[in-house]
Amino acid sequence: QVRLVESGGDLVQPGGSLRLSCAASGSIFSINTMGWYRQAPGKQRELVATIAPRGSTDYADSVKGRFTISRDNVRKTVYLQMNSLKPEDTAVYYCKIDATLYSGSAYYHYWGQGTQVTVSS
Repeated sequence: QVRLVESGGDLVQPGGSLRLSCAASGSIFSINTMGWYRQAPGKQRELVATIAPRGSTDYADSVKGRFTISRDNVRKTVYLQMNSLKPEDTAVYYCKIDATLYSGSAYYHYWGQGTQVTVSS
């Protein structure tokens, strides 16, 4: 069983910073892409950032220059450093890991439980 545990969400003032963490555990053979998504009230879930196994990254235009995604392959953890936070960043943030349980098998998506980030003065 794959388990993803997220942490780091909080209430923060505009311009502040937060660091989200998502740690995977269970019988995982290999992890491919890891990423962060968010869902604001009344909106669809959207991609925030992704990171490949060797560190290549992609970001949504709305967070470029402010957010940094990183990963620790040994600890099977993905992070999202969020700086210069804006009210429009308010959302539930979900981590997603593409993982396989056996060598040669397909990768599947696994989702964290979500962590609330609220940016407000």
